[in-house]
Amino acid sequence: MKNKKLKYNTGFSLIETVFYIAIFIMLSTVTINAMIILTKSFRATKVNLELTQSGNVLERVSREIKQATSIHTISTNSLKLNTLDSSGNPKTVTMTLSGGNLAFYENDVLTGNLNGSNIYLNNLTFTQVTTTESQAVKVYMQTKSTHYNSTVNADYYNTLVLRGNY
Repeated sequence: MKNKKLKYNTGFSLIETVFYIAIFIMLSTVTINAMIILTKSFRATKVNLELTQSGNVLERVSREIKQATSIHTISTNSLKLNTLDSSGNPKTVTMTLSGGNLAFYENDVLTGNLNGSNIYLNNLTFTQVTTTESQAVKVYMQTKSTHYNSTVNADYYNTLVLRGNY
């Protein structure tokens, strides 16, 4: 009787190993690129959200101007308004550009900044418009978001009539 040696295929051949490695590299590349794109998209969304919040700052400024009865003092970067509190008592409201922040004062007491920590105000300009019938204020605000080492600027404009003395 002859001795027959059975040959068993154990392991992978070189071609199979190279093929599997190539498939793994392609899947890894696609996954890593998708993660990078998602991260960039998240950062852009975060910056846009912050700029939207800076639009809310202008909305708050607009609300205060509309409710005012008169302009106490106005300069390029500061506006002090005469207005009434919820009880009908007179009070003053001041908005001032201070070191990239919009400082908000009620009766000359600082109540805080209207902008968030990642929003920097590059420029804030108040311009008085007076007619025989009413007073108005033009507001120009330029903001910058400095989140995630990227910088995005946004400009906001508004002209508001003081309605508090109607």
